[in-house]
Amino acid sequence: MLVVQYDGTDYAGFQRQADRPTIQSELETALAKVLGRRTPLTAAGRTDAGVHALGQVVALETEVPIPVPNLVQALNDHLPLAINVLEGQEVPAAFHPRYSASGKLYSYRILNRPAGSPFICRYAWHVPEPRLEVERMQAAAQLLLGRHDFAAFRSTGSSAKNTVRHLFRFDVARHGDLIEAHLEADGFLYQMVRNLMGTLVEVGSGRREPQEVADLLAGGDRTRVGPPAPPQGLCLVRVFY
Repeated sequence: MLVVQYDGTDYAGFQRQADRPTIQSELETALAKVLGRRTPLTAAGRTDAGVHALGQVVALETEVPIPVPNLVQALNDHLPLAINVLEGQEVPAAFHPRYSASGKLYSYRILNRPAGSPFICRYAWHVPEPRLEVERMQAAAQLLLGRHDFAAFRSTGSSAKNTVRHLFRFDVARHGDLIEAHLEADGFLYQMVRNLMGTLVEVGSGRREPQEVADLLAGGDRTRVGPPAPPQGLCLVRVFY
């Protein structure tokens, strides 16, 4: 298994696509150069276009006798600056980055001020006005903690048959002009974090009351939920095993 970081701005998501650059295609191209053969890999999650990762986990199987530290270094020598392998380790054959995981931690960042920033715009949603009331956003977030059916916050295109998830953590805090949220759960539905954050921004701006978020959750109607937050603020921080 390998732990990978990447800036997803210039990529069409993690999953390999025939005609667009992706994180998976870059990793597998580097693997082919290092191992001398095509080596497919699996990932803990298929992040969307523009989404970043601090702790994506991928796995591969190879019979090439290369020590893991050497493999990590060799891959980084062949990868673009936007992608880096942090570490690796040998794991049992039964290990699967997604199905062996017990949970995931995501972060979402919002730059909340009139002017944008060339240093943050690739990694945060710029909400110029109004000044978001983080206390209201945090109050709404706390109503979502626990085990619930999050069907209302799932975007179309999801193949998940079970929409029940356990949300362990949902913190929202302001640090100057930057608002950062952390969400930890046993799993996430397609665009669930972005849909939650889009709705919480409506709460923070006064367009919704905090209690409405709980009502949306209970109702299960995706059409009543706000539009998803843009991808650049989202980051896969860690996968737990």
